Amino acid sequence: MVAIVGAPNAGKSTLVNALVGQKVAIVSPKAQTTRTKLMGVALEGDTQIILVDTPGIFEGKRRFDRAMVQAAWGGAADADLIALVIDAKGGLGLKVETILSGLESRPEPKLLVLNKVDVADKAKLLKHAQTLNERIHFTETLMISASTGDGVADMKARLAAAMPEGPWHFPADQVSDATDRTMAAEVTREQIFNQLYQELPQACAVDTEKYTERQDGSLEIHQQILVARDSQRAIVLGKGGARLKEIGSKARAELSAMLGVKVHLYLHVKVAPNWDEDRMLYRDMGLDWVD
Repeated sequence: MVAIVGAPNAGKSTLVNALVGQKVAIVSPKAQTTRTKLMGVALEGDTQIILVDTPGIFEGKRRFDRAMVQAAWGGAADADLIALVIDAKGGLGLKVETILSGLESRPEPKLLVLNKVDVADKAKLLKHAQTLNERIHFTETLMISASTGDGVADMKARLAAAMPEGPWHFPADQVSDATDRTMAAEVTREQIFNQLYQELPQACAVDTEKYTERQDGSLEIHQQILVARDSQRAIVLGKGGARLKEIGSKARAELSAMLGVKVHLYLHVKVAPNWDEDRMLYRDMGLDWVD
């Protein structure tokens, strides 16, 4: 098991998808897109690598933020190896310092992954690597671009070599531990972020209320999009409901391709000012309730 940790927007989910070879985690330009730990399963020869994609680690003030950070560190709890992913373009800062402080006392072997090297200042790469290795004992430093695939195959081989011997934990054809119901909510949330990330704040969630198979083999999915204020509801709906229709159309197409069946997706937007204080929603998201 490999825990993929890092600051928000370091490219962790993109990296997990690249290592698995297909999409198992949603990605968007918006920070904190990943909200709970998710396992992606990658195969390299006769080695199965369980990749734990974790939320970005940051100084959380709200209960929901603290729950995400707890999920991130919890994802590293049983790992055989921790891979720290750094945005090589963004460089080092307070968020990285917070993670380094948390890693110092952890006994697991640690791998340093400098990501986004295709757009990073090459002169700063070695400086970042030196600074980070002086702070933490990393077994190895890799420079990759998860988005272009540069260095990903080499990283996958290195991870496979570091895995202990033992039985596989998942069937050979399984790529994630997420249920179809969970992935359906994630796909819709990804579309919301990708289409509205400059307009809509972090305060939204997607709850799959109904997920049933029709007699003809197609799927009927009902989801509610939770927002905190009426103004946010108007943003998601768009003029005459056009934005919501576009979100639903693209999410439906992706789900149909992902699940291999026709999908009937029904979306509605609900104003729930305190949705991030709903214990049941935390449970559905796989997050622990934190004080």
